[in-house]
Amino acid sequence: MLVSQTGTSKADNYDVSDNAWARVRGHLRVTAGETVFQQWLKSLTLKRVDDGIATFTVPGKFMCEWIRTNYLDLLKSSWSQETGGAIHDVVVEVGNPGAAKSAVASDKNWDTHRDTHRSAPITPLAPSASVKPASSFGQATERATHLPSGSFISDQPGDEEALSVQLDSRLGFENFVVGKPNEFAFAAARRVAESAEVTFNPLFLYGGVGLGKTHLMHSIALDIRRRQPERRVVYMSAEKFMYHFIRALRFKDTVAFKEKFRNVDVLMIDDVQFISGKDSTQEEFFHTFNTLVDQNRQVVISADKSPHDLEGMEERLRSRLGWGLVADIHPTTYELRLGILQAKVEKMGVEVPMKVQEFLAHKISQNVRALEGALHRLVAHAELVGRPVTLESTQDILGDLLRASERRVTIEEIQKKVAEHFNIRMSDMVSARRSRSVARPRQIAMYLSKQLTSRSLPDIGRRFGGRDHTTVMHAVKKVEDLQGKDVSFAEDVEILRRMLEG
Repeated sequence: MLVSQTGTSKADNYDVSDNAWARVRGHLRVTAGETVFQQWLKSLTLKRVDDGIATFTVPGKFMCEWIRTNYLDLLKSSWSQETGGAIHDVVVEVGNPGAAKSAVASDKNWDTHRDTHRSAPITPLAPSASVKPASSFGQATERATHLPSGSFISDQPGDEEALSVQLDSRLGFENFVVGKPNEFAFAAARRVAESAEVTFNPLFLYGGVGLGKTHLMHSIALDIRRRQPERRVVYMSAEKFMYHFIRALRFKDTVAFKEKFRNVDVLMIDDVQFISGKDSTQEEFFHTFNTLVDQNRQVVISADKSPHDLEGMEERLRSRLGWGLVADIHPTTYELRLGILQAKVEKMGVEVPMKVQEFLAHKISQNVRALEGALHRLVAHAELVGRPVTLESTQDILGDLLRASERRVTIEEIQKKVAEHFNIRMSDMVSARRSRSVARPRQIAMYLSKQLTSRSLPDIGRRFGGRDHTTVMHAVKKVEDLQGKDVSFAEDVEILRRMLEG
């Protein structure tokens, strides 16, 4: 039996020559459209035709499954129209990825640049006609913040761990201090980690810097790997996802990239806000997200804002991120911060007076990470110099941190808050009006500016319509006198102070 260069049998009763396959490819290009052809059909290699069955190979598993699902009928009809014969079945297999290059040699005069328009069903980026075999990717030995030059994603068993960041065993659920601001997010994270089935998809955690999002993400990944080691978990930052995607484009490994990220059981992306404004990365993430959710695979996302408040993010992506359960982590309370410090001190086995812990919990209120850093700094200093931790030494050692943690109140903010409280206009703060309904709030604003800012008296006077510093001094004295005589007035001033300091 004669066999053509493509490996097809000449005994079949229709044309199976190289020219015939080239015509079929041309028909596919016209019928399916240039984008679909470039993305999915260009890498098809005709392996053989036997007994009415045409067998094709493609470079990867993901591409193979997608073509089987979506394009088998198109392959059959195109073959029939272009060869004058019929085939009753089409088989698509994963073959030698290197064969893709020779399979498309007849297309070398066609425009092979990537079409990035978004009409394709799943992925907007066309794979190259020549796809590197997955086994040629450099072993991903780096496991935390960046990959060494020339490496990508390994294709060895367990490589989802190599693809992920290095998990910190200290960031388990057992070390997460739960309080009212984070109890909902904690409960949701624990449910996702403990359930063998997908419960909330996606789970979207959001909150400010240093409030515990990353801790919960590590806890989920650690718990799933401990309870269900057979599940493939990939946990990385959005920045690292973008890095891998850009490398895939650069080295024309987009097919392998899609296979890696769309065949995991749990995909966890930290700080997703970092892909805001990155249109191509958002597009790829959007399709990866859809594929995993459609396959009932768990997706966990974290960000600094809720899905609908993410600026620079496509509307359709924001909508899908809010599909499942959105759990916010509120700013910490004093009680929660003190609880975190007590737990840390106990775990470290060090002596830190309770009054120092209370002082830190009160002064460092915005960021738990900074709070823990302050504790470590105190303990290290005490051990190195051989002196116990005291309140006085704490103030000296952490002077820069305490100053940075103090809330910066501006004169403009004070003027606005006082004007709102007394229902006057902002312009009255700088006007020449002397009626008591205006003058008294203006004096309170001057007083608070002196108490809550580091501005000099002349500077404060200039901010209040160019008044002299003696006017500010008079206002300060007047307010102090009135607070001692009028309880209602004193309450107004104290309320405003708390509002501005809080």
